[in-house]
Amino acid sequence: MSYPFSFPSSSAVGAPPLLRHYIGGEFVVSDARFENRSPVTGEVLALVSEARAPEVDRAVTAARAALEGPWGRFDVPQRAALLNRIADCIERRFDDFVAAEVADTGRPVQQARTLDIARGVANFRTFAQLISTTPNEMFESRAVDGSDQFSYVVRKPLGVVGIISPWNLPMLLMTWKVAPALAMGNCVVVKPSEETPSSATLLAEVMHEAGVPAGVFNLVHGFGPNSAGEALTQHKDVSAITFTGESRTGSAIMKAVADDVKEISFELGGKNAAVVFADTDFDAAVEGVRRSSFTNAGQVCLCSERVYVERPIFERFVAALKEKTEAMKIGYPDEANVDMGPVISHGHRDKVLSYYHLAVDEGATVVTGGGTPTFGDVRDGGAYVEPTILTGLPDSARCVREEIFGPVCHIAPFDAEDEVIGRVNDSAYGLAACVWTTNLARAHRVSRQMHTGLVWVNTWFSRDLRTPFGGTRHSGLGREGGRHSLDFYSELSTICVKL
Repeated sequence: MSYPFSFPSSSAVGAPPLLRHYIGGEFVVSDARFENRSPVTGEVLALVSEARAPEVDRAVTAARAALEGPWGRFDVPQRAALLNRIADCIERRFDDFVAAEVADTGRPVQQARTLDIARGVANFRTFAQLISTTPNEMFESRAVDGSDQFSYVVRKPLGVVGIISPWNLPMLLMTWKVAPALAMGNCVVVKPSEETPSSATLLAEVMHEAGVPAGVFNLVHGFGPNSAGEALTQHKDVSAITFTGESRTGSAIMKAVADDVKEISFELGGKNAAVVFADTDFDAAVEGVRRSSFTNAGQVCLCSERVYVERPIFERFVAALKEKTEAMKIGYPDEANVDMGPVISHGHRDKVLSYYHLAVDEGATVVTGGGTPTFGDVRDGGAYVEPTILTGLPDSARCVREEIFGPVCHIAPFDAEDEVIGRVNDSAYGLAACVWTTNLARAHRVSRQMHTGLVWVNTWFSRDLRTPFGGTRHSGLGREGGRHSLDFYSELSTICVKL
């Protein structure tokens, strides 16, 4: 799928377009470049300017200056109006954003239209509404000397927020952070994943079109170590870092910001479980687990990689999920009724395949999948893997304990409620879980015992944006969403007045 939008081309005839940084209200190129390749065919989609310490310093300096300029005097109604203008501009270029997201990730067009870009718009509108309607706290009290006083809480901007966003849901997760950060009056320096630079570059164009003051939104492309990511996390004038990505990177960032005691918010990895009780709506549970295991080629931090099925329906469930999985259509993103595209890159494909091979070495039975599909066309140069179902591994196996982040699930039987709760909680991660049952009392009882930040009952990936989102243990630190985002992206300050 080609780029149909207005990225500037490099000077060479027929050369791929060049994606630029956006710093201080201007689009900027740098001497260092890297390639952005299609996961569908392996072809070069674009060249991308790579930022290093000088470009990051320029972006942070622009952000600091903007805080002292007109942006610092924007009140809540002005900021809310600006967020809504940004949403309007995204909607006007909706098809461009869909094309950018699909080109970078290879995901089905329908998913990009109904989930990724639609959610990006919703993020800006939701936080515009929240800052317009969420009250601040105020308390009346009597001091020990008998005088009356009242105390009220105000939210002040943190300052410059460094945003490091991932490749799996680029637009959705980037705007999930940008929107509340701007809503609270901060300036941002955004570093998208090097795998998915396109929708971030389009968002910079939208910010420009919407009239966002220079320096409020800055975009730098690059990698982590010895590149934009490291320079951003180590910059002394960055007040906070918010990151979504793998746990190991989150740990490295935490160490990098420790000396400056920066505010941090991390949404990290997961090894999420789905628990299917024998009393479930069987067909709904099969379809729900298929969706929660293989959506976006399994590249969602919330996907179910561990599936526990009550023993009386175990064999039937495995057979039904196998049938559903083998009926999935894998292909081009814009094919009709396509269910799954490639994984993000050849490097990630090799990682996923290495786990498929490890599972066999560990003694797994491969129910279906376990390799790569063959198309006989240019897609054979892409990063496709087969959706895979495994059984037969103990809970101690690496493939049951380590996050694979691909289209794979391991299904195991269980016999008792307490047993399965213990097995679900026996993990280094604690992001999400699913419970499938028609027993309402059991649904509440089991959900409250899951050591996760989020539990779905008889559904998956459905969430009110006003609720807290985040994980426990290696799955993250802090909560975002609704008022929780407003609290993270602001400095809470109490003012006490004696009457």
